[in-house]
Amino acid sequence: MKLTTLAAALLAAGPAMAADKMTLMLDWFVNPDHGPIIIAEEKGYFADAGLEVEVIAPADPADPPKMAAAGRADLAISYQPQLHLQVAEGLPLKRVGTLVATPLNCLLVLEDGPIETIADLKDRKVGFSVAGVEEELLSAILKGSDLSLDDIEMVNVNWSLSPSLMSGQVDAVIGAFRNFELNQMDIEGVPGRCFYLEEEGVPSYDELIYVANPQTMDEDMLRRFLGATELATQYIVNHPQESWEIFSGTSAELRDELNERAWADTLPRFALRPAALDTGRYARFEAFLAEAGMIEAARPVSELAVDLGAQ
Repeated sequence: MKLTTLAAALLAAGPAMAADKMTLMLDWFVNPDHGPIIIAEEKGYFADAGLEVEVIAPADPADPPKMAAAGRADLAISYQPQLHLQVAEGLPLKRVGTLVATPLNCLLVLEDGPIETIADLKDRKVGFSVAGVEEELLSAILKGSDLSLDDIEMVNVNWSLSPSLMSGQVDAVIGAFRNFELNQMDIEGVPGRCFYLEEEGVPSYDELIYVANPQTMDEDMLRRFLGATELATQYIVNHPQESWEIFSGTSAELRDELNERAWADTLPRFALRPAALDTGRYARFEAFLAEAGMIEAARPVSELAVDLGAQ
């Protein structure tokens, strides 16, 4: 069955199904990155697909993939770079769908600060939140300017990325999301500027993905979930303002300038075909990590991801 007809066929069959309960662990609290999930719920696409989806925000952003691997969640939102490392560590996970299909991560500096080029980072402080893959991404960026991690000072700023940059605690931060931190800084009157990873020597990748335990996952249920979020994404693209009103209407905390700006910036980055898998993209990133020494050897894409849309 072609992917373009998958969602319609699944939803057409929906009323005949008993509602299947499933749990989805978010990567963080609800924000515009999760637009298709919230719209699918609010527009009734999950219900039409015979699904009752419990959406859970994690207490610790590191927990979702671990919860999915342990069978304590049917599905979790994670990040493609982390997936490669977690599979290499033996965590039973596979990518089953894509939520945000472009990198959001960037190296963020002050617009009028001392960092005009990557080379200006020499002997400077760079803040980060998550050790491991972000350091390797930064290392790849620095390499293009004949620098290494030894030439800078890494500072763990926890989740205080833009505040640490605006306060002068660090000269740059890695791990900032271009759809959020850039807008946050502009709103606060301290404009920032991004160096985009995919323009600085890092292979492009899917920022936000859905992961599940391949040994326990219910493929039929996941296909219906992805079909519903595909319809939701189509609705968002076709009706950006109406979808924003629906999304922001679910919580007073979402109805502010930052989230409205982030919604507009995130909209073109949602995966239009969430079930479809770009095998070349995963193979290139796996090879990138292997060459960097982050993993022992590159694994075949079949050990990392599955294309449920092709089944």
